[in-house]
Amino acid sequence: MQTPFIQKIKDFFALPLWRDYRVTFVLWLLMGVVTGLVKAHRGANNFLIYKYVFWHTIERKDLYLYYPEEFADLNHYGPFFSIFIAPFAVVPEGLGIVMWHVFLAMLLYVAIRTSRFSKYEILFMLWYAAQDLITCLMMSQFNIAVAALILLSFTMVEQKKDHWATFFICVGTFVKLLGVVGLSFFFFSKRKKTFLVSLFVWSIVMFVAPMVISSPDYVVGQYESWYHALASKNMTNTADVLTMNNISLLGLIRRPLIDYDYSDMWVIVPYLLIVATAYFRIGQWKHLAFRKMVLVQMLFMVILISTGTENSSYVIAYIGIPLWYASVPWKRSNWDLALLVFAFVFGSLSPTDLYPRALKTEVIRPYALRALPVVLIWIKLTWEMLRRDYNGNANVNHNPSALVL
Repeated sequence: MQTPFIQKIKDFFALPLWRDYRVTFVLWLLMGVVTGLVKAHRGANNFLIYKYVFWHTIERKDLYLYYPEEFADLNHYGPFFSIFIAPFAVVPEGLGIVMWHVFLAMLLYVAIRTSRFSKYEILFMLWYAAQDLITCLMMSQFNIAVAALILLSFTMVEQKKDHWATFFICVGTFVKLLGVVGLSFFFFSKRKKTFLVSLFVWSIVMFVAPMVISSPDYVVGQYESWYHALASKNMTNTADVLTMNNISLLGLIRRPLIDYDYSDMWVIVPYLLIVATAYFRIGQWKHLAFRKMVLVQMLFMVILISTGTENSSYVIAYIGIPLWYASVPWKRSNWDLALLVFAFVFGSLSPTDLYPRALKTEVIRPYALRALPVVLIWIKLTWEMLRRDYNGNANVNHNPSALVL
C-alpha cells in the first residue's frame, strides 16, 4: 500500500517538465553559460592550461613543464589538443572560458539527444547527470567531452557511420587517451573494413595536425614528453592518499592499503578479464540492450581503473548509470532502485556543500569513497551481463514512475 508521501513523489515526477526536451535544453545551456561566467570572473586555471597548450605549441615550448607565471599545475593533454582548443584560445580569455563551457555542455547534450535511445532513456540521462555536469563545469574539465566522444562513437557505429565513429574515437584518444575504449564497439560494426581504414586515416591526420602550427620534430618530441608526463602523474596519483585524483576502484582498494607496496595490475588485469568474459557473450550481441550495457561498461571503465579519476571525472560514469537502469528488458528491482538513489545521493551530491567539509576531506576523499556506488553498480551490471538474457522489450522501465517506489 502506497503512503501519501510516496504518491506525492510519483506525482512530482509525473509533471510535464520532466518530459520536455525544451526544459532540459535550456537547463543545460544555462549551466554552461552561468558556470562559464562564474569561472571567467573568478579565474579558471584548467582553462589556462588548455589555452597555453595552443600557444606553447605555436611557440614550440615543451607542453609538459611548469609555467607558474601562466597557470598552476601541469598539462597532461596530448599535442593534438592544441588544435582542438584553438578556437577557444585565440579569443579574449573571458569569452574563451564562456565559449568553452557552453561548448562542453552542448556537446554532451547533443551526444545524448542524437543517441537514438528512447525518449525516457535520454531524459533520464539528462536529468540524472546534471549535477555531475555542474561539478565538472566548475572545473572547466574536458571530461565532459570524453563522455560525449565515447557516446558519439557508439552511436555512429550503431548508425553504420563508422568513419565518424573512428573520428570521435581518435579525438578522445589523441587528446586524453580515454577515448580508446571506443575501439570496443568495433565488434558491433557492420562495416569493419571501413572502420579500420577510417581509424588509420584519422590517426595519421590527428598525429600530423599539430605540425601545421609547429614542426614535425617538435610534435614527435612532445609525444615522447607526453608519455613521461603521464607516467609521472600516475606515480603521484598512486602514492598520495590526499590527492584529488585516483578516486577510482584502484584508489578505493589502495588507500586503506597504502602501507603495502603492490602493482595496480593486480586489480586491473582481473577487472579486464571479468569485463571481457561478459563482453564475449557473442550470442547477446544482436540485442541492442546488451550493446548498450557494453557502452555502460566502457563509461565505467575509464573511471574505475584510471589513477587520474577525480570528482569531475564522474560525469562520464553518471551518463551510464541511468542507461544501466533503464535499458534492460526486465523490470528493475527495489534493490536496483536503491543502488540508483545511493549513487546519486552518496556520489553526485558528495562534492557539494550538502556534505560537511570534514566528512569530505577526512573520510570520503582520503578513502576514495566516491567510487563506491559506481563499483557496486558495476558488480551488478557485470553479473547481469554474465547471466541475463537481453532479448525482449526494454520499455518495461519507460515510465517516470519507475524511478520511485
